[in-house]
Amino acid sequence: MTHPQALGFSPARLALIDRFLEEKYLATGRLPFAHLQVIRGGNLVHETVQGLADRERNRAATRDDVHRIYSMTKPITSLAFMMLVEEGKVALDDPVLRFLPEWKDLAVFSAGTGPYLTTPPARPMQMVDLLRHTSGLTYGFQTRTNVDAAYRKLKIADAHGPLDMQGFVDALARLPLEFSPGEAWNYSIATDVLGVLVERISGQAFEAFLKARILDPLGMGETGFAVRADQADRFSACYAPTPEGGLTLQDDPRTSAYLTPPSFHSGGGGLVSTADDYMKFCRMLVNHGELGGHHLVAPATLRLMASNHLPGGQDLTMLSRSLFSEATNAGVGFGLGFAVTFDPVRAMLTSSPGEYYWGGAASTAFWIDPVKDVAVVFMTQLMGSSTYPIRRELRTLVYSALMEP
Repeated sequence: MTHPQALGFSPARLALIDRFLEEKYLATGRLPFAHLQVIRGGNLVHETVQGLADRERNRAATRDDVHRIYSMTKPITSLAFMMLVEEGKVALDDPVLRFLPEWKDLAVFSAGTGPYLTTPPARPMQMVDLLRHTSGLTYGFQTRTNVDAAYRKLKIADAHGPLDMQGFVDALARLPLEFSPGEAWNYSIATDVLGVLVERISGQAFEAFLKARILDPLGMGETGFAVRADQADRFSACYAPTPEGGLTLQDDPRTSAYLTPPSFHSGGGGLVSTADDYMKFCRMLVNHGELGGHHLVAPATLRLMASNHLPGGQDLTMLSRSLFSEATNAGVGFGLGFAVTFDPVRAMLTSSPGEYYWGGAASTAFWIDPVKDVAVVFMTQLMGSSTYPIRRELRTLVYSALMEP
């Protein structure tokens, strides 16, 4: 670990982060554990691992624990798709129908007219709509419309549910869109569709493509769609909050479905990983698409991904119909795979213009600040990522420790 002062950080202020996590979240039982890594200039500046990875067995958290990262899978899948864009095999303005002919009759739900009355979309769904969540698709957990309810009934994008990759495509072909593509922003299973498209366009199984093109080159040997036998003793428990502010076991690591291969390789939320592994992915992003001599994407491609692609340069407050997302809204747009802060003042975030980030359902998070050359990965396992404002708090604490003007 490089000495913090050499990289512009105050050691005393970094120590406040550890104390804050312990006093507010661990001693109070709000979080089971916390693992934070901060890098600058490719160097590890600060790391803390605190708490219990498995409260039921009194197992202390360690730096090589394996965690469910849920929607932090999305940036990895999006990068995989952009590799195919770079190769000229697909374009951002290509119609999705080009590779998913099963969707030729896709229509839009007519609100208030019943579950099966639809109208034609104003325009075809394009690849960019999937990357920026303007596709008209949704998530079952949004619990907002009849379309959401249909997703829940069919277990759409459930990694350990009844559908495989083809069954997923076929089920969506029978369901209407929430809105015409490009009309609004709605957090959705769109990135799962990207996983299917990576498979079809590359001619290689999605899981195999990720391993060969991203995970192996970056040395992310702990990341995959299932927990291997040699990882099982390091697999953390996952919890849910209780009304009293405590924790209840949500997924036991000894009996978890993640111990067996999934029926559906979810590009939107199926991976498990470690803090070290995910930081390797972040190091590549900070380093403009390259790590250890492996050039995954060109710097220009990464700049495109980290730009706001919402129509008219809008932010999420203007365009979102989503009841839930991993992003705060004001001053925040959406790129090709993650949220992008273009106005920190409106977002009321201590950050830089151009910061991009995302998180997972179990309260995990990462962010990349290309201006300050900082990357942060945070791991815990608490379902309901909006339960506590810890992501915003960590931003404040990390930037408060960076003393350079």
